[in-house]
Amino acid sequence: MPIELDKDACVVVAGAGGFIGGHLVSRLLENDYRKIRAVDNKPIGQWYQRPAGVDYVQTDLRILDSCREVLDGARYIFDFAADMGGMGFIAYHKVDCMLSVLIATHMLVAAREGGTVERLFFSSSACVYNADKQRDPKVTALNEDDAYPALPEDGYGWEKLFTERMCRHFDEEFGITARIARFHNVYGPKGTWNGVRAKAPAAICRKVAEAKMAGTHDIEIWGDGEQTRSFMYIDDCVEGVMRITTGDYGDPLNLGSTELVSINELVDIVEAIAGLKLRRNYNLAAPQGVRGRNSDNTRLVREIGWEPQITLQDGLERTYRWIYDELSQGRRDVSEAS
Repeated sequence: MPIELDKDACVVVAGAGGFIGGHLVSRLLENDYRKIRAVDNKPIGQWYQRPAGVDYVQTDLRILDSCREVLDGARYIFDFAADMGGMGFIAYHKVDCMLSVLIATHMLVAAREGGTVERLFFSSSACVYNADKQRDPKVTALNEDDAYPALPEDGYGWEKLFTERMCRHFDEEFGITARIARFHNVYGPKGTWNGVRAKAPAAICRKVAEAKMAGTHDIEIWGDGEQTRSFMYIDDCVEGVMRITTGDYGDPLNLGSTELVSINELVDIVEAIAGLKLRRNYNLAAPQGVRGRNSDNTRLVREIGWEPQITLQDGLERTYRWIYDELSQGRRDVSEAS
């Protein structure tokens, strides 16, 4: 049966300066958690969300002593901390992505040493799945068993897959209850929308908004536009994280939408929201990732009785409006700020 987390206990959110971590902190505040320690290596001025009533800590969690300090007295951990981004980042920064294993390793070691941590959530990724099962845009939805035999996304996917196993063994050997979700392309407001760290929905929304503002009629698309994905809105992601964390299922679970679309179809939706039509220039030399990826939610529904609910149309409309406002106000993407 699902457990109730103690709202008076210390909750550490690692990677709280990022997109998903920031939304999770806001959700915890809304649910009356009283001792939230939000941690990130990013300068606090570059965090999108900094609500009152939170203990903010800037530190490098790749360092074991930093993990020991932030986990002092903690009972629950939500670990989103990683050096990552969209395909523009993970295709060319494999070492940076793999070095994130130091964060997860040291968080687990510090949790074991401290002796107060009861439950840890680790944010994994659909990038752990075997690439041979993702070569067709009309992909069969991936279920959790498709991670093995292992052939994940080079760099980023290997780090996530390794850390999943490490969480499992810390659970088995040291009693640190671990819960794991494999995220499928999370998007929404208050996330990176510019530069190599931006993911496809935010990047497309930005490009369409820029074209509308400039009165131009062109958009660059990475690849041929026929590669397919499912995209999950941030509110569904946070809801799923809370349900998985408090649930009693210990193996990794998919957390994603089952609404499969091509990148061309994604552009169609954003164009319709913006009220314009653009000429598409396909950059076949740009990073594209696998040809097709979708989430099989059979196990998710069976184990927690829920799956993402927000349609791509609704989520993209909210995301586009937010990015358009950011651009119209002349704001910089704080994740790219110096």
